[in-house]
Amino acid sequence: MIRLNGVAKRLGGAVAVDGLSFEAPSGAITYLLGPNGAGKSTVMRMIAGLVRPDSGEILVDGAKAGRQRPGDLGIGLGPFARNPAHTALGHLRWQARLGGLPDAAAQHALERVGLASASRQRVGGFSLGMAQRLSIASALLGDPPTLLLDEPATGLDVDGLLWLRRLLEELKADGRTVLIASHDLAEVEETASRIVILGRGRVLADATRDEILSRASGPRPLESVYLECTRGSVEYSVEEAS
Repeated sequence: MIRLNGVAKRLGGAVAVDGLSFEAPSGAITYLLGPNGAGKSTVMRMIAGLVRPDSGEILVDGAKAGRQRPGDLGIGLGPFARNPAHTALGHLRWQARLGGLPDAAAQHALERVGLASASRQRVGGFSLGMAQRLSIASALLGDPPTLLLDEPATGLDVDGLLWLRRLLEELKADGRTVLIASHDLAEVEETASRIVILGRGRVLADATRDEILSRASGPRPLESVYLECTRGSVEYSVEEAS
């Protein structure tokens, strides 16, 4: 489980996260939604232990963020965190060693995301979809109980999206905690267990997918709820500019 209690963070003098509290339970796929500037990336980086909150508490399976044992938290924060000169296997072996994991964990992760046949290819030549799978493989190293994924559907083709849905179902069935930051409302509506909507660093909605969708008022259920929740939280507006 991931739990945030009254978490606040200022970046460059501006409030990025403002007294945030929510939970991502075990055995569930929890999505973090919100417009640009809502604080999603800052929240993910704080949970990953890359940024310290100014106040409040973040617990990941009972341990303070950044103090987990190696292999307890899998992090996939995007397809661009890689050295283009590395092979896929070399990239994951390097990450495995940083986490105190055996080299065999790298090959296992590549097989799980369907990249075993590309293990000796340099990642600089990967398509966006392949790079995305590599990022997810990084998060899966060592089969961690808790995973953070940032926009994991970006760049995936139809087959890739179907594969990702199956993977998320497997992780949920295994009792893992999965927190995903996303803008892809169609995939969220398809795969979410819980949805947390942020705006200007605050929680605007926090409920199960079914509870969120029950509030819908338009033909695209999640989109209608999302727009209603975030109406006053966007950084820019065409109506305001006209």
